[in-house]
Amino acid sequence: MAEQKATNIVWHQGAVNRDDREKLNGHKGATVWLTGLSGSGKSTIAVDLEKRLCEHGVRTYILDGDNVRHGLNKNLGFSPEDRTENIRRIGEVAKLFTDAGLVAITAFISPYRADRDQVRALMKPGDFVEIFVDCPVEVCEQRDVKGLYKKARAGEIKEFTGISAPYEAPAKAELTLKSHELSVDAAVAKVVDYLTSKGIVPRA
Repeated sequence: MAEQKATNIVWHQGAVNRDDREKLNGHKGATVWLTGLSGSGKSTIAVDLEKRLCEHGVRTYILDGDNVRHGLNKNLGFSPEDRTENIRRIGEVAKLFTDAGLVAITAFISPYRADRDQVRALMKPGDFVEIFVDCPVEVCEQRDVKGLYKKARAGEIKEFTGISAPYEAPAKAELTLKSHELSVDAAVAKVVDYLTSKGIVPRA
């Protein structure tokens, strides 16, 4: 848990609340948290999901692991401590997006269960939708579009999840997608169906 260093601060409530923003948007806010190994298909699913939701008139924004490390989290590495801080920051950003009435879609390995649970605890019940993109490491390694597994095997990348660093699968994910058995289209359809069933996004 990050230490609160600033003192004498007060939360200022605006004149427009979340209900107002959701009415304006025509759907509820939520965070769709995709977690899984590198190469499991998180980013691919996130991009297709955003496109699908956009076509249904849902306001979304993707927070992608690599993209966030170019800016907000560029001072963080891949040590266990930095991974925890990386996820903490993203959780706070996703919470703000959710409060804005948007559907935030995150695509992060987020290997530690405790870190994901901490993000869930930030949000109201039902706001955090954890989706486990379940794919065997052998399949992820075969895909290896970035060549990361090869470098990790050669010892060129330290603390690489699935090879030299652990991945803790979700214990109670809202949805599990076996991405090695599903097409991207089928995986996205499952997510949309879930969000619709929970009343987060309107029926098409």
